[in-house]
Amino acid sequence: MRRRLVISYLLLMVLVLVALGTPLAATLATRETDRIRADRLADATRFASLAGPVLRGGTTGPLDNELTSYQELYGIEAAVVDRDRQVVVGSSAWRSALDSHEALDGALSGQQSSRPDSVWPWMDGPIVVAVPINDGGEVLGAVVTASPTEALRRTVTTWWLLLAALGLLAVLACVLTAFGLAGWALRPVTELDAVTHEIAEGDRGARVQHRLGPPELRRLAASFNHMADAVSDVMDRQRAFVAHASHQLRNPLTALRLRVEELGPSLTDPQGRAEHQLALEETDRLARLLDGLLTLARAERRENQRVVVDAADVAVSRVAAWEPLARHRSVTLRLATDPVPAYARTVPTAIDQALDALIDNAVKFSGAGGEVTVSVATRDGGVELEVRDTGPGMTRSQLGQATERFWRAPEVQNVDGAGLGLTIAAVLVDASDGRLTMHPNAPRGLVAALWFPAPAEPTAAEPTAGEPTAGEPSAAAEPTVAVPAPPSVLT
Repeated sequence: MRRRLVISYLLLMVLVLVALGTPLAATLATRETDRIRADRLADATRFASLAGPVLRGGTTGPLDNELTSYQELYGIEAAVVDRDRQVVVGSSAWRSALDSHEALDGALSGQQSSRPDSVWPWMDGPIVVAVPINDGGEVLGAVVTASPTEALRRTVTTWWLLLAALGLLAVLACVLTAFGLAGWALRPVTELDAVTHEIAEGDRGARVQHRLGPPELRRLAASFNHMADAVSDVMDRQRAFVAHASHQLRNPLTALRLRVEELGPSLTDPQGRAEHQLALEETDRLARLLDGLLTLARAERRENQRVVVDAADVAVSRVAAWEPLARHRSVTLRLATDPVPAYARTVPTAIDQALDALIDNAVKFSGAGGEVTVSVATRDGGVELEVRDTGPGMTRSQLGQATERFWRAPEVQNVDGAGLGLTIAAVLVDASDGRLTMHPNAPRGLVAALWFPAPAEPTAAEPTAGEPTAGEPSAAAEPTVAVPAPPSVLT
């Protein structure tokens, strides 16, 4: 935008300079030519007053010496011609081949004449001036002078170069002014673009300075800041509501579970005991759902804060934490790579909670005899963690919905889980500028990959262990799918 504005200003300036400079340059050349012509006409008129007796008497008299001295002193050739265009007397260097026919025609008709009208720098011919010689109203001949134009052309060229230099200075001043004006006018737009990207990347505190630029753009910046404040306030209120509601519901839910649990010993009917057990399971499921909502609200509030953690060390700790549960379910859980330090830059607990969600899903849905493999590798300028399982798999459309809140695959509706595990993982990965992708594992199962950027200067950092989080089945049967993070506003 700035370049286009400057080019438009510059083009307008150049057109104005050309429109004004061209007539001025022509006027300067004509003025210098007229000055020289006036001097030559005065000299030729003097010679014409002396040439009358020469043409009448046929003797050159002192005129021959006059013309020779004139040529030697000023370098201007001169001659006296009769009505038959024959040279009667001339300077020593007079050349009859000089192109003086048009000027002679005018002089012999009784009028002073000269050629050319203007001298341009690229012309090399002389200025020819012819003055008639009159005697009692009769034209006896003419005096012709031929003046060299080297000095005149140099003068005209000097004027033109001065004009060009002044034009270049004007263009330079125009460019500098145009850049300053365009920068002043577009600075709010540039800052608005930068702040928009900052807000899109998670910095909801970024705002535009509304005292820069034209009044219209100042109002636009102020309106943008007001809109950003309103949106940020709505997001904070929604997240706070979910977090507070989840937290406040835990106490009555805990009390309700205790009361339901205390009803167990008083139930003697087998069917009543079965219903009692289902009620306890539902309260446990509701508690896990509230925990997931609270974790999700906290994850979505993490903005801009980054820590450096050893992803390999985190993977070792999470595999060790989940190994008892995997063994209890007859699932083999192992770390496929040696724990070589691999540093990543993430939001706090991102790797812990994301790995917990993926391992939880893998162990839960692999079934007895299944295998879950966790690996860590340095790739694409960052660290990639993979969780491979031998679960049942999902369709491609199911993979696209896997990170939606509370989504459950139709065939696993009766399996424990709140439907928030992958949602939390996707939010944390996106907040860390990372990627969460899933693709089929051969011959069956799913490969869920987490990629996090590496720090500019890797340093050791102590990872923060997270609690296992309930999630969705991690299985696929279609090509690689990049899983998008869910919207940051809870609905």
